[in-house]
Amino acid sequence: MTQGPRSRVSASGPAVVALGGGHGLHATLRAARHLGDNVTAVVTVADDGGSSGRLRRELGALPPGDLRMALAALSAGTEDGKLWSTTVQHRFGGTGALAGHPVGNLLITGLAEVLGDPVAALDAVGKLLGVQGRVLPMSRVPLDIEADVVCLREDPRVSTAIRGQHAVATTTGKVRRVRLIPADPPACAEAVAAVRAADLVVLGPGSWFSSVIPHVLVPELLDALVSTGAVRVAVLNLSPEPGETTGFTTERYLHVLSQHAAGLRLDAVIVDRQTVLLDKEIAQVSRVAATLGARLHVADVAVPGTSTHDDVLLGKVLAEVLVRGRTPENAGLAHEVTEGEDARAWR
Repeated sequence: MTQGPRSRVSASGPAVVALGGGHGLHATLRAARHLGDNVTAVVTVADDGGSSGRLRRELGALPPGDLRMALAALSAGTEDGKLWSTTVQHRFGGTGALAGHPVGNLLITGLAEVLGDPVAALDAVGKLLGVQGRVLPMSRVPLDIEADVVCLREDPRVSTAIRGQHAVATTTGKVRRVRLIPADPPACAEAVAAVRAADLVVLGPGSWFSSVIPHVLVPELLDALVSTGAVRVAVLNLSPEPGETTGFTTERYLHVLSQHAAGLRLDAVIVDRQTVLLDKEIAQVSRVAATLGARLHVADVAVPGTSTHDDVLLGKVLAEVLVRGRTPENAGLAHEVTEGEDARAWR
């Protein structure tokens, strides 16, 4: 078995890059922090709802909501870090013009205007929060998501195109495919560099079509994911989300990823033990993971009785996956029930 990128690990821990958005990315970032401080978030920029949508429409800004949440997830555990994390997450009440806006959304947007660069703005807010890693947008320009959806008309086979992240995430139909507008958006150069230099790259969990898949639709970012020497991992959702993934089986997440990301190979797929209780379910997911070159890891990674990932448990499994290194081609048919023994190497 090849150990690959472990030789590049620095004193601050392995270079971990997590791609996603919203609460799913927040969970991954909290888990990644158990491996060290060298954590980079690469965040979707297609949100068009709530405060982010308002700032986007009124100012032409990058939607800051998912970026803000990622910064909060990576904030320092010091007194100042906790204070600033609470402050940027604070949402104004009332009924006036500020109602519903989190402080962090306004701060990120304002700094981007002052500094003339959203990445510089995110770095500045990161300093306030004591972030040791970095939060980056997947593109410096706001993007739109458009989806092909069936089961919205009398004939369930007829496909309808719907546009907007919020519309896709809440559709009552079945999403078949998504694309970005513009179709070939420019990637954030710093995000591409981070993926190429990483020891571990993590996709998911999260809203699969609107937060996870968009990353592989940015050509330069997909190229980096394909060519990186990092260990590449997909963390699957604990349960289908109402709307875009209603009725999804566990293996369906991998089928969808494969359909949207030509040439992408994975080294590991992490699935919570409670989502694949039967041996035949494990075998089926393992076979699909193998088509992406990945080994399936079945482990307890959820907070018991919830659909929320436990950051300590997930961090332990991520550490084990990194210790084991890159998976040789055609080794993915095997699966492992992970118990957490190897995680001590990164504690």
